[in-house]
Amino acid sequence: MSLPSCFEDVARLEDVMSTPSPGLVADLQRVAGDLMVLGVGGKMGPTLARMARRAAPGKRVIGVARFSEPGLREQLQAHGVECIAADLLSREALARLPDVPNIVYMAGRKFGSTGSEWLTWAMNAHVPALVAERFPRSRIVAFSTACVYPFVGVDTQGAKEDVPPTAPPGEYANSCVARERMFEHFSHAYDTPGRLIRLSYAIDMRYGVLHDVARKVIAREPIDLAMGYANVIWQGEANDWTLRSLAHCTAPTSPLNLSGPKIRIRDVAVALGQRLGIAPVLTGAEAPTAWLIDSSEAYRLFGPPQVTLDTMLDWTADWVQRGGKSLGKPTHYEARDGKY
Repeated sequence: MSLPSCFEDVARLEDVMSTPSPGLVADLQRVAGDLMVLGVGGKMGPTLARMARRAAPGKRVIGVARFSEPGLREQLQAHGVECIAADLLSREALARLPDVPNIVYMAGRKFGSTGSEWLTWAMNAHVPALVAERFPRSRIVAFSTACVYPFVGVDTQGAKEDVPPTAPPGEYANSCVARERMFEHFSHAYDTPGRLIRLSYAIDMRYGVLHDVARKVIAREPIDLAMGYANVIWQGEANDWTLRSLAHCTAPTSPLNLSGPKIRIRDVAVALGQRLGIAPVLTGAEAPTAWLIDSSEAYRLFGPPQVTLDTMLDWTADWVQRGGKSLGKPTHYEARDGKY
């Protein structure tokens, strides 16, 4: 993989994040039929859909969302992604969607959950049931989250897929367990092949754990170390591995952890501070536990991550220092109570 030293603008960033690997091209050749991305309007959806189109130019790639963001639909269409506006909470809208053999499910709700828990459960549990019932004969690779796991010791490599997702903190995390259970139920009922992608913190220059820490360093804001460790992965690789998972589905569906090795927030803050020429303001003490996952099964399937932490730190420091665009969507990685 040939990587740039920095990203001069958003167009270049999104071009790199949507560049498929040879492994993805080969895997999608082995997967018959067209592809539909449900919830394409989120943070990762647009570059994932573009990557699928570039990796498999002979397939239809369909993006489904409400398209409330101005210009997104036109942008995706310019890259060859067919767009359908639909509310996934509507059975009637789902019924009108085309039958396709391959689905990447990206819909969900996290931020704003506190105070609107009812909507979070509807999006994270009810919609997956509607989708799984509507597409019983499709491969369904569904985004989940590392938040379904309990906290584990920071001296470990993290939770593996066989750790039961029992009693994670907060309603959001529990609604994500329900999302998985809905896909599992219908997969068992209809023998639907799939994967549940337990993603931990994809890194884009415009958001993510490294972006959050870098912005706090520049603003001289305190960086809470209580959640002292996390897993991160370059979003381009997260897109790539998610799409490759279509060639590695199981029936019934099964979880797959997806992220990079664990990082220490203290070390990241110091490293970014050195690149930015600013001493970070650190506060608090590291707890003995954190949300950490072991992605060794993904590495077995796809190989280890190719974009290193040092590269992501270089990119992040350059982007933030130059005043690059921010999505204004903090990850709240430091939250230990599960409230978002």
